[in-house]
Amino acid sequence: MEALPARARVHLVGITLLALLCLLPLPGVSRPGVLSSLPDPRFPWWPVVLLAALYAGCERLARSRLVAGPHPGGAFHPVLLAGAFLLPPAAAALVALPGALLLPVEHRPRLARRLWRTGRLVVAVWTASLVHLRTGGRDAVARCDMPGALATAGAAVLAFCLVLTLLDGGVPAPAPGGLPRRRPAAAWWRLFLGSLAPLTVHGLAGLMMALLWRSPYGPVAALLVLLPMGVSWWAFAQYHRERAAHQATIRALVQAVDIKDGYTRGHSERVGRASMLIARELGMDDERVETLRFAGILHDVGKLGVPTRLLTKNGPLTPEERRVIELHPEYGHEMVRGISFLGEARAAVLHHHERIDGTGYPYGLAGGQIPESARVVAVADAFDAMTSTRSYSRARPVPVALEELQRCAGTHFDPRMVKALVRAIGRTGWHPAVTADEPRQAAAPGPAAPVTGRPGARR
Repeated sequence: MEALPARARVHLVGITLLALLCLLPLPGVSRPGVLSSLPDPRFPWWPVVLLAALYAGCERLARSRLVAGPHPGGAFHPVLLAGAFLLPPAAAALVALPGALLLPVEHRPRLARRLWRTGRLVVAVWTASLVHLRTGGRDAVARCDMPGALATAGAAVLAFCLVLTLLDGGVPAPAPGGLPRRRPAAAWWRLFLGSLAPLTVHGLAGLMMALLWRSPYGPVAALLVLLPMGVSWWAFAQYHRERAAHQATIRALVQAVDIKDGYTRGHSERVGRASMLIARELGMDDERVETLRFAGILHDVGKLGVPTRLLTKNGPLTPEERRVIELHPEYGHEMVRGISFLGEARAAVLHHHERIDGTGYPYGLAGGQIPESARVVAVADAFDAMTSTRSYSRARPVPVALEELQRCAGTHFDPRMVKALVRAIGRTGWHPAVTADEPRQAAAPGPAAPVTGRPGARR
């Protein structure tokens, strides 16, 4: 808890207290204002115990070594939502409690993460159950009234999704320097839309469990819903495993470039980050944002085919040496051409040194001929080159680099991408890291060096 910022601690304590309130009235309260040592006979103990054990067991199995691949979080939300459709709010909230508390936590601070995971689930399930109860969903499920049951379940799922979005979005996001900052409204909206579709599917599975539970076939039939859930979870886990393998491949390629050219160590990751900032500022969806991050990370992978002596040379480059370096986009494209999941990132690797006025390389494309992904990475690449120390130039302040990008907008760079980066950095800031302890003698100093002349060819 000590490692958390003050705002994060307040947020965590508030959610924990709210979760405790959601568990009231306690099962030991037989009538208002009177405590009893005996549990309330009307309290649905055995459905709570069964569903809680089912949820905890499924989540535990999903995280065990028996199942290969990473665990996609929230894979068994249908069990929680079935509890929300079947049980009173306090009882439904109890279904989430054992699983959320007892499951292992991988990262520190473990206690804070455990309390946070438990609190958000308890509050979300309690809210969904309350909405379902107040909209008449309990009676619709008991009568197997499908139109009514679907409508009330939809309202409960929407409430569940809204609560998770509000709680997750309310966590102070880390800003440079370690201080928390507020998320923009667009981030909350993306978080809500990103979780709404999967939770809707989970809600339908939970409703199916509830209807079968209330049917003459009973709880045993309801448990059969777990079979297709398990198959879908397994398929999703394989997707995550494949994605992790892809990212491991990308990390290996980037590490190879960093080892070959130590003066640009960390450059690829920073270009990936700047590309993400531009993409988000332009309103691209999360999938394209991730693709452009890959494009930024891999844009210089072709330098593996360039002799190291040229990448770190102190003196001016000869025309022949320049032509060799200018082949690195084509080398890189050949290296990643067979990696299908990269999509348009491959075009960015090939064309990130093209210029809007047609004077770039390798093909001299101009304006709209240059793929959008390449225009994004070109701006991100030039920006990091100017704000990082290289063998041929010292790092420049961020404002100076942004001014240089604006000066070259319309000739070297797409003005739309430059404006997006300026807006994004103005809102979030940028803290570049020096990529070498001491720069060698600068080969071509001057304010425009990173975007014109020889140093630009080395990026």
